Amino acid sequence: MELQSLNREKFFNSLREHLTSCARPLQGFVLLQGGEEQTRHCTDHLELFRQESYFAYLFGVEEPGFYGAIDIASGKSMLFAPRLPADYAVWMGEIKPLSHFQEKYKVSQVFYTDEIKEVLFDQYQATGTPLLFLLHGLNTDSNKYSKPAEFQGIEKFQTDLNTLHPILTECRVIKSDLEIALIQYANDISSEAHVEVMRKTKVGMKEYQLESMFLHHTYMYGGCRHCSYTCICATGDNSAVLHYGHAAAPNDKTLQEGDMALLDMGAEYHFYGSDITCSFPVNGKFTHDQSLVYTAVLDAHDAVISAMRPGVSWVDMHKLAERVILESLKKGHLLVGDVDKMMVERLGAIFMPHGLGHLLGIDTHDPGGYLKGAERPKEPGLSSLRTSRKLLKGMVITVEPGCYFIDALLLPALESPAVSEFFNPVEINRFRAFGGVRIESDVIVTSSGCVNMSKCPRKIEEIEAVMAGVPWPIIKTTFPSEDGQV
Repeated sequence: MELQSLNREKFFNSLREHLTSCARPLQGFVLLQGGEEQTRHCTDHLELFRQESYFAYLFGVEEPGFYGAIDIASGKSMLFAPRLPADYAVWMGEIKPLSHFQEKYKVSQVFYTDEIKEVLFDQYQATGTPLLFLLHGLNTDSNKYSKPAEFQGIEKFQTDLNTLHPILTECRVIKSDLEIALIQYANDISSEAHVEVMRKTKVGMKEYQLESMFLHHTYMYGGCRHCSYTCICATGDNSAVLHYGHAAAPNDKTLQEGDMALLDMGAEYHFYGSDITCSFPVNGKFTHDQSLVYTAVLDAHDAVISAMRPGVSWVDMHKLAERVILESLKKGHLLVGDVDKMMVERLGAIFMPHGLGHLLGIDTHDPGGYLKGAERPKEPGLSSLRTSRKLLKGMVITVEPGCYFIDALLLPALESPAVSEFFNPVEINRFRAFGGVRIESDVIVTSSGCVNMSKCPRKIEEIEAVMAGVPWPIIKTTFPSEDGQV
C-alpha cells in the first residue's frame, strides 16, 4: 500500500497549499465514501465488486462499505469499516478485526462506520463545528457527478462540496513512478495476451473466443481479475462499430475469410488499467486494401507519438492524425483534392469520428480531461475529444487513431455539396463493407518526449510473422560483415 500512502501525501500537500493560498484555515477533514456492493436487479446475486476510483486512489481498499478520512491539520488517515453481522463468518468468511485493515491499508487509525460522527468530533482540534470536504464534481467523460459521502449525523457538520474534486482530480492526472509501474504491468500482460490471441485467431472462430483467450491469459498469467472495460472483439463490418461488444452486439460473429479484426482489450491490476487495440487480418495475411488502410492508421499513430512532448496541444495531435490519414487515403485514390481544404471542411471526422485518445489510470477514461471553465471543441471529430489540454510530464494518455467506413457518416457526406468533391465514389463504395482499423497504445509523457508502454506487433511484417508462428518480440539475426562489423 505504499502507492496509496504516497497518493494521500501528494493530495494532502496539494490541498493544504490551496487552502493556504486562499487564506483558509488548515482544519477539518476530507471524507470519502467507498463503493457499495450491487445486486443484479432485484435478485440476491452480488455482482463482482470493484472499488470507486477516487476512494481506490487514496485508500486502495478492496472491500465494499468503507469510508475514509484525512485530518487536514495533521495528515492522519482514517478508515471506517462496516460492522459486519455474526453470520457473515458463516457465509463469507472470517470477520477481520480493525487491526487487520490498519495493517493492510497502512492508515493511522481504523474505526467502524457507525462511529464516524463521534470519531471526527473527538479528533477535531479546533473550535467550532468541524468542516467536512466532500467529493462532488462533474466527470467530463460520463457527464455524471461523483457522489458526496453520506452518513447518519452528517447534518452536525459544516460541508464543502466545491474544493475537493478539482484538486483530487488533478492529482490523478500526473502519475507517480509507482503508478506508472502498475500501468506498465497491466500493459505488459495485456500486450502478451493480444499476441496470444493474434497467434491463435483462425477463420471460422467466433469473436467471443478471441475475448475468452484474452481474459484467460490476463487472469491466468497476470492475476488480473478485472478488465479495464468491456472487450471489443470486432471483425469484418463490425470493426466500424466504435463501441462494439456491448449486450446488443456481444462479440458473436463468425470470423470470415478476408475479414479484418479490431480487438480493443485491456486488463486492470490493483485498480490501474491498460487500453490497447490491435488490428489484423483474421487469416494472417494483409490484402492490398487492408494494407492501405492499416498503413494510414499506423503512420498517424507513429507521427503523433513522435510529436508528443510537454506543452504540445492534444487538439493539434488529433489534427495531425487526421491529416496523415487523409493524405494516405488520397495517395490510395480514395480521396481527391487539396488536403488543406479537407481539413478545413473537417473531412477527417468522417473517417475518424472519435477523439485521438484519453487520459488513462485508475479509470480507462481517467478524469481531468477538461479543467473547470474549459470549453469542449464544437467541430466534428474534435467535439469527441476527451481532453483538449496541453500535455504535461507524467500524463498517461492513449494514442488511438482509426479509419472507419461507416455508412451513417459516409452516405450523407457523399451527398453533401461541401465535401462530396473530395471523394472518389467508385473507390469509396468499394470500401463500404470494409469495417475499420484502430491502433491504440498507452503512452507516458516524459520531460523530452514520450514512451510507448504497449508492446504489441505493429508493423505489417511483424503481425504476419507473429501470426505465422514467429516468437514475439522478434529477435533479428545479425551477421558479421567482412570487416568484422555487425
